[in-house]
Amino acid sequence: MDMTRSPDHGDLNRRAAYASIAVAALLLAMKAYAVITTGSTAMLGSLADTGLDLVASLATLLGVWIGAQPADANHRFGHGKAEALAAMFQVVLISLSALGLAWRAIDAFLGGGRPAEAGAGMLVSVIAIVATVLLLAYQRRVIRATGSLAIATDNLHYSSDLVLNLAVIAALALDHWFGIAGADAAFAFGIALWLGWGAWNASQSAIEQLMDHEWPLEKRERFLAVVSQHPELKGLHDLRTRTSGNRDFVQFHVWVDGRMTVTEAHRIMDEIEAKLLEAFPGVEILIHPDPDGHVDDVALAAHDLLARAADDRSPALRVQGGPAVR
Repeated sequence: MDMTRSPDHGDLNRRAAYASIAVAALLLAMKAYAVITTGSTAMLGSLADTGLDLVASLATLLGVWIGAQPADANHRFGHGKAEALAAMFQVVLISLSALGLAWRAIDAFLGGGRPAEAGAGMLVSVIAIVATVLLLAYQRRVIRATGSLAIATDNLHYSSDLVLNLAVIAALALDHWFGIAGADAAFAFGIALWLGWGAWNASQSAIEQLMDHEWPLEKRERFLAVVSQHPELKGLHDLRTRTSGNRDFVQFHVWVDGRMTVTEAHRIMDEIEAKLLEAFPGVEILIHPDPDGHVDDVALAAHDLLARAADDRSPALRVQGGPAVR
């Protein structure tokens, strides 16, 4: 989803991070009390996860703060990748939490340990669910406005907390009230698997940003559709796109009439850029004009994307090329 960039996006991201920190600190204190009261392994897993939530939220705050800093002499493309680094830090914490919890669950299952009391743990889990739902709703509003990867990863982590807290309630009820031995440990192990899966999913977007992955196919198709509307373009090639934090970058070459003056070619580039900024607000664009028929590279980068996209968009964009070189 494309969104209009504005100076207050950094403030929105920081507020979301502050809210995350406040919720994590509150739940950490409540769950520590519940673990002491109940002795539940599942609640211990929930406590460990909340402790990591707090550390991860602090990392998110640092990431969005650095990511919001403007470009400088040493970082000409800005600091957006700080958000991806913060997201990867969260992934590492979630993974360690999952491994530790799985080990504790296996040990509790083999040792036959059972929770001593259920009421306090269930009450804390209900409060945690309510607080988490409110936080998630606020975070999603911020994500829609800013597209922040760090906040999105934090949101994914807290989304898993809903399942985690429901699992704690189920584990305590089954083990303590229904006498099903091992339910607490089994649910704790299931929570560990859930956290591990969430860490894997959360890592994908962060890795894509750090590796300068191309925009999604549908987004590139829309981009080409806007460019193709200009009547004086003879073709487009060497399209390169990437995202850093909540900023998009794109560069490409276009073929124009070789008899044009520099002034005329510059006018066309300005018109194309204006149209693109209407459809993709905030994107940073770099356009290089080539005389019609000129080829710098005989590889895929030299293929005309506009000609192939007009017939069949998907194959052209998947391989960054299409028909024979002009």
